[in-house]
Amino acid sequence: MVLDRLISLLGLFVLMFLAWVASRDRKNINVRLILTGLLFQCVFAFIVFKLSAGVVIFSWLNDAALKVISFAKEGIYFVFGPLSVSPGETGPMGETSPGFILAFQVLPSIIFFSSLVSLLYYLNIIPAIIKVFARIFTYLMRISGAEALCASSNIFVGIESAVTIRPYIQEMTRSELCTVLTVGMGTIASTVLALYVGFLHREFPSIAGHLISASVISAPAAIIMSKLVVPEIERPKTLGISVHVEKDRRSSTWIESIIMGANDGVKLCVGIITLLLAFLGLLSMFNWLLGFVGTKVFGTGLSLQMILKYLYYPITLIMGVPFQDAEQIATLLGERTIVTEVVSYQHLHQLIKDGVITDTRSITIASYALCGFAHIASLAIFVGGFSALAPSRAKDLAQLGFRALYAATLACLMTGCVAGLFV
Repeated sequence: MVLDRLISLLGLFVLMFLAWVASRDRKNINVRLILTGLLFQCVFAFIVFKLSAGVVIFSWLNDAALKVISFAKEGIYFVFGPLSVSPGETGPMGETSPGFILAFQVLPSIIFFSSLVSLLYYLNIIPAIIKVFARIFTYLMRISGAEALCASSNIFVGIESAVTIRPYIQEMTRSELCTVLTVGMGTIASTVLALYVGFLHREFPSIAGHLISASVISAPAAIIMSKLVVPEIERPKTLGISVHVEKDRRSSTWIESIIMGANDGVKLCVGIITLLLAFLGLLSMFNWLLGFVGTKVFGTGLSLQMILKYLYYPITLIMGVPFQDAEQIATLLGERTIVTEVVSYQHLHQLIKDGVITDTRSITIASYALCGFAHIASLAIFVGGFSALAPSRAKDLAQLGFRALYAATLACLMTGCVAGLFV
């Protein structure tokens, strides 16, 4: 166990080295930011994994999240009936499951969660929490107020975080722009939390708490990797200034906030379905071409997953994943890069269910490392979203896009290392 943790500790510095190698200015690195960011992650993980009070709070959050998700099933069953019954469960009328159906059993919970998050925004509960995290990031890591606000918002929401810093995007430095893109792709939104929990909660009962923990840890990890890849060489306009969270002005009543949230959830579900249909189909076509070429040239079939698996394999080992599970988890990380984390979490669920991966350490590290929107589709969404709010910065955002995706991927892997250090 000690050796495993030492490997995960080494992995933290290897990943930061990989970010530094790709840096635009290797001599201008903010050491204070890196050290305080690491300290924040490790202290939070220590509380979650090791302190008795932290374990109790963690367990309570996990149970609370699962309970909230169970409420969503009431509406799902009313609309879809027996189709909504998950494998291994029975419906209210004793119905057996027809098998796993993503569109009817998991995705609809996003609509419920989106409504709930929208209501919590309207009631000023989430903005109050975001304000606390923003102050922590501003004070500890000495980043600009706009960066801190965006990073804190991304713990709870996705591309919607861009709206919270709309007035500041126009005058942001290139380093700030890279940071807001990185934290967007290096974290997940609470609205999709139910989706991943829906995949894994039967095989991994504490998954909800771990994903909440990963969401918090990923934010400072994304800041660190972003500032290593594109260091700050200018003076941000909001440096040392606390930026206020704007209230959602779309809703004038709490009922309207629920309706708006539900509509946003529908759009998110449709977006996920669209991406899966497009990317899985294109991946199949591309893999057919690679397989054909591989057979003709090398005498063996190739696939994009296979190529990415070999690229991720050494990184999987330095995260602290046991040798026997490294190949499978490297494949999942490669899949996340091209076909989103939704597919990777579903395949992780299948691997655990089939008994291919049984080690708790491997499952935990994989759950943390996959917890982020670090994939090609997300790159287009975030660059497009921020460009729409600040058209004059579209060129800068496009140029920084792939650097931010690289930094976000390293941030997710760093989160896996932190989990490996304490699990």
